[in-house]
Amino acid sequence: MKNISTYLSLLSLALIGVLFYLHFNAAEKKDHEVVRGDQKENAPFKIAYFDIDSLQAKYDYFKDVSDKVKSKESSMTSQLNSLQQKYQKRMKELQDKAPTMTQTEGEAAQREYVQMQQKYQENQMSLEQDLKKHQIDMMTDVRNKIEDYLKKYNKDKGYAFILSYEPGFMLYYRDSLYDITSDVINGLNAEYKAKK
Repeated sequence: MKNISTYLSLLSLALIGVLFYLHFNAAEKKDHEVVRGDQKENAPFKIAYFDIDSLQAKYDYFKDVSDKVKSKESSMTSQLNSLQQKYQKRMKELQDKAPTMTQTEGEAAQREYVQMQQKYQENQMSLEQDLKKHQIDMMTDVRNKIEDYLKKYNKDKGYAFILSYEPGFMLYYRDSLYDITSDVINGLNAEYKAKK
């Protein structure tokens, strides 16, 4: 969960890069094209933004994804705790038998202890990788839904750029005139409810 803001920040930067590329690539093509009569040469350059924090708090699908990730994280923690308790119980049994063990039995107990540690670490790494992959997949799905919605949303609006804003990470001036956060949240929630 700690990484969601980081993922969304990276998503924002990627979207900005794509938008800059598309804009300037289109500008190069425009130099070689004839301007149609219905296009205005000095058309206003509009940029809009939406708040990531508001989106995280109010977009229903994002909240559902966050709950799924938390649930998987809780399941992972439970599995690791269960495994750790099992190993601790076995270690206590071995420690209780230690005074009466022969040297061969002691060495076997030591090997068993090392194997238990290795198995625990392998399980922990596997579960953490699975959780990380799940988080990335879910956040990619959220990002794709937002990008798809913004494409539809912008057909009528005519913004050159739609940026995301996150408190503490503002790289540009923003005018509240172009804040489309509530439009984006309402539209995304409407699409999500329709698919549910």
